[in-house]
Amino acid sequence: MANRERPLSPHLQVYRWQVQMVTSILHRATGVVLSVGSLLVVCGLMSLAKGPEAWGHFTAFARSGFGFLIMFGWSWSLAYHLLNGIRHLMQDAGMGYRIEQFVRSSWISIIGSLVLTALIWMAAMMQGGAA
Repeated sequence: MANRERPLSPHLQVYRWQVQMVTSILHRATGVVLSVGSLLVVCGLMSLAKGPEAWGHFTAFARSGFGFLIMFGWSWSLAYHLLNGIRHLMQDAGMGYRIEQFVRSSWISIIGSLVLTALIWMAAMMQGGAA
């Protein structure tokens, strides 16, 4: 087979990371996390329906270090996907296409998701984790 010199498509080594690129990648990744994490919600609901013993096992897992990490990551994914989805809806309506607005809304969705997640977990912790 002949070795032909063909142009290569630009890849991440060529592009400089920008917040717009990060928000796009994060939106897709959080969508996957939410899909997989929804199985955890279903497991929680099923254990609640099975009775106090099954619910006790689920809450013991959720209160463990690993469970907390999963729950925190899932709640951040939900907050980020929600805020970035609102940003996408605004862009679909024709708003925020100037570069400055695009960058600003990208940072708002990232920082806003962190703030929203912190508020949710602070409210949950103030109620003793019973939220």
